[in-house]
Amino acid sequence: MPSTKTHNALSRQWELLQQLPKRSPGITVTELHSRLAAAGYAISRRSVERDLHDLSLVFPLQCNDAGTPFGWYWKPGVSVELQGITLTEAVSLALVEDAVRPLLPGSMLSVLEPRFEHARQKLRGLGDGNPAARWPDKVASVRADFNLQAPEIQADLLEALQHAVISEQQVHCQYYSAHSDKLSELTLNPLAIVQRGLVTYLIATAEPYTDIRQFAVHRFRTATLLDTACRGLGSFELQAYLDTDALQFGTPEKIRLKAWVSEHQARLIRETPLSADMLLEPLAQGFQLQATVTNSWQLHWWILSLGDALVVQGPPALRQQVGDTLRRAAAAYAPDACSQ
Repeated sequence: MPSTKTHNALSRQWELLQQLPKRSPGITVTELHSRLAAAGYAISRRSVERDLHDLSLVFPLQCNDAGTPFGWYWKPGVSVELQGITLTEAVSLALVEDAVRPLLPGSMLSVLEPRFEHARQKLRGLGDGNPAARWPDKVASVRADFNLQAPEIQADLLEALQHAVISEQQVHCQYYSAHSDKLSELTLNPLAIVQRGLVTYLIATAEPYTDIRQFAVHRFRTATLLDTACRGLGSFELQAYLDTDALQFGTPEKIRLKAWVSEHQARLIRETPLSADMLLEPLAQGFQLQATVTNSWQLHWWILSLGDALVVQGPPALRQQVGDTLRRAAAAYAPDACSQ
């Protein structure tokens, strides 16, 4: 088994070969040194020159010495296909692997699996000698909401729904609605798949209706692909749909939120504004908040999570809804309510 030093040298030289262009005027030693340094290889400019000289004895490399600075490239007419991945590609694959798994069908993942494994193997081999190879261990994406466990999804059902989206065919299914506690037989027109936090959603219409709805993938009990083509694809554009805040749930209507916020909460909201037109006006105590927002469940949940740090003043309907919820909650926490 090669030593760590030898392994790092081989990986560095492989990285160098990957950077060489296929035609003149080529790439300079200075640029190659800069790229290797950016990839985490601690190497001098002189070492790059030695590597190029040694590699030119084995590979069909050529140096353009017609002018300075010299440029290195593959000799013309030579077909060279280097298998493998660069360190940058390996790090990128390691970081995106978990994110793309719920969004890709098994047929596509099977093509990527060797690349994922190659990336893991490369990073393991370089872990001791190259700081850049340890980058995936130094960065993370953490969800901002409560740390719930991800729902279980049957792999065969996810695969069937993904296949329906790809092939643009209808799907017949049994779907459990948690809101109505009811199992329904549906024929769906699958339009897209969206990952929202821990939950994967199928965006679809249910025959014979045309309104677009979200179906949590873990609530499907059966899913059978039909021979009939999906309807409504021509008028659907995923990004435009997401821009309506449909995945915040509720109605897509915009409202002008007016509220009192505490001084502490105002400092936090100022860092992450509710909207581009948000206003915060200082009062004798706290601040007056105004912002155009989507009237969604997500907005209601956010307001309730702030307790007495935010008091809704308008619109009246929103103030009434939040007030009613808080009054019911306060009643449930009354001392005599514990005995019920």
